[in-house]
Amino acid sequence: MLEQDAATPVAPAPTRTNGARATELRTASVAGLGTALPPTIVENAPIATRVGVGDDWIERRTGIRQRRHARPGESTATLGAEAGLAALADAGIAAADVDLLIAATCTADHAIPGTAPEIAHLMGCGQIPAYDLGAACSGFVTGLDTGSALIESGRHDTIVLIGVEVLSRFLNPEDKGTAPIFGDGAGAAVLTASALGGAGIDLAVMGSDGSNAEYIIARRENPVIVMDGHSTFGAAVSRMSQGALDACAASGLTLDDIDLFVFHQANARILTSVGDRLGLDPAKVVNAIGEIGNVSAASIPMALQHARRAGQLNHGDRVLCGAFGAGLTWGSCILTWTGPGSTTAGGHA
Repeated sequence: MLEQDAATPVAPAPTRTNGARATELRTASVAGLGTALPPTIVENAPIATRVGVGDDWIERRTGIRQRRHARPGESTATLGAEAGLAALADAGIAAADVDLLIAATCTADHAIPGTAPEIAHLMGCGQIPAYDLGAACSGFVTGLDTGSALIESGRHDTIVLIGVEVLSRFLNPEDKGTAPIFGDGAGAAVLTASALGGAGIDLAVMGSDGSNAEYIIARRENPVIVMDGHSTFGAAVSRMSQGALDACAASGLTLDDIDLFVFHQANARILTSVGDRLGLDPAKVVNAIGEIGNVSAASIPMALQHARRAGQLNHGDRVLCGAFGAGLTWGSCILTWTGPGSTTAGGHA
């Protein structure tokens, strides 16, 4: 135990406390979105040359045309803070009014400490509770489930949920199974409370299967992502397809009741396969992967922002979010969009 010098007492700064537990039932909704991308664009050509494939091979197999890589000095924390501040601006909420920050990431800047407290500090949120959530590519949906439950219970009123990754620092640049796929970026959502019966985030359906953890893994002794692409592809299609059906069943809806499907942007062929398996109208399935690559936990908020800018996401729309990632982990939930409609504001993606 550390001893404190009696001559120099340390008076800790006051900590922010949670609001009183709600006395009436309420639901959680998304009040704003924000995104952030590093300025460095990496096209397919140099990667194709390095991994020994033709120029069009990457786009044909993944749908990816380019991705972003963080520069020295850019970090998971700085990208996360940029996206978080953009989401607050979009929602019209001040950083001082946030009472919890959750950072979904598998690329924290350090083994210790977590990244979320630094993000909260960079955003000017004060000494609020802040923690990392580790569910890989399923992290944002897991965060929606966690954050909405905390708001429904009255333990928190305003939550910033951030999905942020700097995956480029965990890649083997000569591995054609991973180097062309993963990129860096951040997406954030502000979650707030509304009266029960109002539109918001519905029940999430989650799952995991640790027996297949080696499908996507980066070991501590050699922290480079290794992926069994074939097995991952099949599991992703199966789990996201079933997850969509399960989320609809849990919410008392059918696929026809959904206005927009926002699946984890892992691979364009996975998106197509899930849509085909479920018989979805391709126009209702968001495909944002071409310009950003697979950004893991950041992909769903970035895809939501992409859809909003494209005029696909408007007030009152029912949106099904579905993800699959390392762990294995997966999750799906349905939300009714109550945030700002189609716009060019709120981020960089």
